[in-house]
Amino acid sequence: MNGNGQTFVREPSESWGGPWTERKLDAFAKYVNAYLTIMQANPYWKTIYFDGFAGTGSRQTTKTLLYEQLQFTAEEEEGYKGSAERVIRLDKRFDYYYFVDDRQSLDKLKTRLMALPESEGKKLLFRPEDCNLELVQLGKTLRTDNFAALVLLDPFGMHVEWNAIAGLAKTRSDLWILIPTGVIVNRLLDRAAKLEHIARLESFFGLSEAEIREEFFRRETKMTLFGEETVIEKIQGAIHHIADLYIRQLKTIWKHVTTEPLVLRNSRNVPIYHFVFASNNPTAVKIARDIIRKV
Repeated sequence: MNGNGQTFVREPSESWGGPWTERKLDAFAKYVNAYLTIMQANPYWKTIYFDGFAGTGSRQTTKTLLYEQLQFTAEEEEGYKGSAERVIRLDKRFDYYYFVDDRQSLDKLKTRLMALPESEGKKLLFRPEDCNLELVQLGKTLRTDNFAALVLLDPFGMHVEWNAIAGLAKTRSDLWILIPTGVIVNRLLDRAAKLEHIARLESFFGLSEAEIREEFFRRETKMTLFGEETVIEKIQGAIHHIADLYIRQLKTIWKHVTTEPLVLRNSRNVPIYHFVFASNNPTAVKIARDIIRKV
């Protein structure tokens, strides 16, 4: 615990990726501590911690064709274990902890968490279900006005569907979401504009193919040896535009979203993820914004 009364927990080093992973976890742990401090001072609602991809180890146990095509580096693949242990080890507590992932990952996570002395007396629920289905159910639960939820979504890939996130509209929910801007989405927005995985992009953004093309590609007329030719070119700065577009979409669900998210870069200083916060509470987004600036 530091001088400000905040508790920070370090995970076993062999389980984590590079410095970008630690930045993400530090930002999230600081926010959880602040969130619980506020909620304990205002005990009107039961609090829920919802971790949509909570399991240990790699998120991609089955190597799909798309997974193979993207050719992830070891650095990109590491660090996808969630923040479950950090949250459990905090002195302050939620009323309910929901951990969602595939059964194999959750079995490993449950073994680790139940071995922690800090888990004693805490209501830990392990749901081996599709995160999107669980998000829809969470949205319904939060409409009863009895609960408040802090949601963490840090999937390996583009597993979160926009329709599931939209179910959290007008609820008492705070969201941290890891957007795979450079590591995946930018690669699917190929320079040739073939968009072979357009269905996945549409589901991810909650936009039509026409809208996605309008955002990321431009038609230009160029003079060639054979006269004028119309070509389609991908916009410059596509990685950051992916984040900006997703933030715009989040603003249709939550009143307040961090417009300057935490940018996570690989060892070559290339942005691979953007860690974004959203809430209907202006105080919450101010806290998140301050944390992002300092980590």
